[in-house]
Amino acid sequence: MAKNDHIGSAMDIRAFLSQDGVILDVRASDKVQLLKDLSARAALEVAVDPDVISAEILKREELGSTGLGSGVAIPHARIPGLSKPYGVLARLKRALDFAAIDGEPVDLVFLLLLPGSSGSEQLNALAAVARQLRKPTTAATLRKARDGLEAYETMVGP
Repeated sequence: MAKNDHIGSAMDIRAFLSQDGVILDVRASDKVQLLKDLSARAALEVAVDPDVISAEILKREELGSTGLGSGVAIPHARIPGLSKPYGVLARLKRALDFAAIDGEPVDLVFLLLLPGSSGSEQLNALAAVARQLRKPTTAATLRKARDGLEAYETMVGP
Protein backbone atom coordinates (compact mmCIF):
# COMPACT_ATOMS: atom_id res chain seq x y z
CA MET A 1 0.00 0.00 0.00
CA ALA A 2 1.34 3.38 -0.94
CA LYS A 3 1.25 6.26 1.48
CA ASN A 4 -1.22 8.06 -0.82
CA ASP A 5 -3.82 5.32 -0.40
CA HIS A 6 -4.30 6.40 3.20
CA ILE A 7 -4.50 10.09 2.30
CA GLY A 8 -7.07 9.46 -0.41
CA SER A 9 -9.50 7.77 1.95
CA ALA A 10 -8.90 10.02 4.92
CA MET A 11 -10.69 13.22 3.95
CA ASP A 12 -13.96 13.80 2.13
CA ILE A 13 -14.28 17.35 0.74
CA ARG A 14 -17.92 17.32 1.91
CA ALA A 15 -16.54 17.47 5.46
CA PHE A 16 -15.45 21.08 4.96
CA LEU A 17 -17.22 22.42 1.85
CA SER A 18 -20.97 23.06 1.79
CA GLN A 19 -23.06 24.05 -1.19
CA ASP A 20 -23.34 27.53 0.38
CA GLY A 21 -19.54 27.70 0.30
CA VAL A 22 -19.50 27.77 -3.52
CA ILE A 23 -19.66 31.16 -5.21
CA LEU A 24 -19.54 31.77 -8.93
CA ASP A 25 -18.53 34.77 -11.02
CA VAL A 26 -16.75 36.55 -8.18
CA ARG A 27 -15.35 39.96 -9.05
CA ALA A 28 -12.15 41.27 -7.48
CA SER A 29 -9.64 43.90 -8.53
CA ASP A 30 -6.59 41.92 -7.35
CA LYS A 31 -5.40 38.94 -5.34
CA VAL A 32 -5.30 40.76 -1.98
CA GLN A 33 -8.83 42.11 -2.39
CA LEU A 34 -10.08 38.66 -3.41
CA LEU A 35 -8.47 36.99 -0.39
CA LYS A 36 -9.93 39.62 1.96
CA ASP A 37 -13.40 39.17 0.43
CA LEU A 38 -13.24 35.37 0.67
CA SER A 39 -11.89 35.61 4.24
CA ALA A 40 -14.82 37.86 5.20
CA ARG A 41 -17.28 35.39 3.70
CA ALA A 42 -15.68 32.47 5.54
CA ALA A 43 -15.60 34.45 8.81
CA LEU A 44 -19.41 34.61 8.82
CA GLU A 45 -19.60 30.81 8.79
CA VAL A 46 -16.83 29.98 11.26
CA ALA A 47 -17.41 32.84 13.74
CA VAL A 48 -13.81 34.07 13.60
CA ASP A 49 -12.83 37.72 13.10
CA PRO A 50 -12.42 38.31 9.34
CA ASP A 51 -9.28 40.38 9.99
CA VAL A 52 -7.68 37.40 11.74
CA ILE A 53 -8.51 35.13 8.82
CA SER A 54 -7.31 37.51 6.11
CA ALA A 55 -4.12 38.29 8.06
CA GLU A 56 -3.25 34.57 8.31
CA ILE A 57 -4.16 33.90 4.66
CA LEU A 58 -2.08 36.86 3.44
CA LYS A 59 0.84 35.91 5.72
CA ARG A 60 0.82 32.41 4.18
CA GLU A 61 0.64 33.87 0.67
CA GLU A 62 3.75 35.98 1.38
CA LEU A 63 5.70 32.75 1.99
CA GLY A 64 4.96 31.72 -1.59
CA SER A 65 2.03 31.81 -3.95
CA THR A 66 -0.64 29.16 -3.46
CA GLY A 67 -1.27 29.27 -7.21
CA LEU A 68 -0.80 25.65 -8.34
CA GLY A 69 -0.85 26.40 -12.04
CA SER A 70 -3.48 25.78 -14.73
CA GLY A 71 -5.60 28.63 -13.36
CA VAL A 72 -6.03 27.11 -9.88
CA ALA A 73 -5.05 28.44 -6.45
CA ILE A 74 -5.58 27.04 -2.94
CA PRO A 75 -4.91 29.83 -0.46
CA HIS A 76 -4.86 28.29 3.01
CA ALA A 77 -3.81 28.98 6.58
CA ARG A 78 -4.11 27.70 10.12
CA ILE A 79 -6.63 29.78 12.04
CA PRO A 80 -6.43 29.98 15.86
CA GLY A 81 -9.69 28.91 17.48
CA LEU A 82 -10.99 26.99 14.47
CA SER A 83 -12.15 23.49 15.40
CA LYS A 84 -12.33 21.90 11.92
CA PRO A 85 -11.37 22.68 8.33
CA TYR A 86 -13.63 25.02 6.34
CA GLY A 87 -13.56 25.78 2.62
CA VAL A 88 -14.90 28.31 0.14
CA LEU A 89 -14.75 27.58 -3.60
CA ALA A 90 -14.83 30.62 -5.87
CA ARG A 91 -14.93 30.84 -9.64
CA LEU A 92 -13.79 34.27 -10.73
CA LYS A 93 -15.52 36.37 -13.36
CA ARG A 94 -12.09 37.51 -14.58
CA ALA A 95 -8.84 35.65 -13.90
CA LEU A 96 -6.33 37.40 -11.64
CA ASP A 97 -2.56 37.38 -11.42
CA PHE A 98 -1.75 35.10 -8.48
CA ALA A 99 1.99 34.74 -9.05
CA ALA A 100 1.24 31.08 -9.79
CA ILE A 101 4.11 28.71 -10.51
CA ASP A 102 3.28 28.61 -14.23
CA GLY A 103 2.71 32.37 -14.48
CA GLU A 104 -0.88 31.86 -15.66
CA PRO A 105 -3.70 33.93 -14.12
CA VAL A 106 -6.06 32.17 -11.70
CA ASP A 107 -9.83 31.81 -12.07
CA LEU A 108 -10.55 28.92 -9.66
CA VAL A 109 -9.78 29.58 -6.00
CA PHE A 110 -10.37 27.26 -3.05
CA LEU A 111 -9.86 29.13 0.24
CA LEU A 112 -9.10 26.54 2.92
CA LEU A 113 -9.09 27.39 6.62
CA LEU A 114 -7.42 24.85 8.90
CA PRO A 115 -7.52 24.51 12.69
CA GLY A 116 -4.62 26.11 14.54
CA SER A 117 -3.43 22.81 15.96
CA SER A 118 -1.26 20.78 13.64
CA GLY A 119 -2.39 17.37 12.54
CA SER A 120 -2.59 15.05 9.57
CA GLU A 121 -6.32 15.76 9.13
CA GLN A 122 -5.49 19.28 7.97
CA LEU A 123 -2.89 18.06 5.49
CA ASN A 124 -5.39 15.50 4.22
CA ALA A 125 -7.93 18.29 3.61
CA LEU A 126 -5.38 20.25 1.58
CA ALA A 127 -4.31 17.13 -0.33
CA ALA A 128 -7.93 16.22 -1.15
CA VAL A 129 -8.63 19.69 -2.58
CA ALA A 130 -5.38 19.77 -4.56
CA ARG A 131 -5.96 16.29 -5.96
CA GLN A 132 -9.50 17.18 -7.10
CA LEU A 133 -8.57 20.56 -8.63
CA ARG A 134 -5.57 19.10 -10.48
CA LYS A 135 -7.88 16.82 -12.48
CA PRO A 136 -8.33 18.52 -15.87
CA THR A 137 -11.95 17.35 -16.03
CA THR A 138 -12.77 18.90 -12.64
CA ALA A 139 -11.34 22.31 -13.54
CA ALA A 140 -13.01 22.31 -16.98
CA THR A 141 -16.38 21.38 -15.51
CA LEU A 142 -16.10 24.02 -12.76
CA ARG A 143 -15.36 26.66 -15.40
CA LYS A 144 -18.55 25.72 -17.29
CA ALA A 145 -20.84 25.07 -14.29
CA ARG A 146 -24.22 26.75 -14.71
CA ASP A 147 -24.80 27.20 -10.99
CA GLY A 148 -23.40 26.63 -7.51
CA LEU A 149 -24.96 23.19 -7.16
CA GLU A 150 -23.28 21.91 -10.33
CA ALA A 151 -19.95 23.36 -9.18
CA TYR A 152 -20.38 21.87 -5.70
CA GLU A 153 -21.20 18.40 -7.05
CA THR A 154 -18.18 18.60 -9.37
CA MET A 155 -15.87 19.57 -6.50
CA VAL A 156 -17.03 16.94 -4.00
CA GLY A 157 -17.00 14.19 -6.61
CA PRO A 158 -19.28 11.18 -6.94
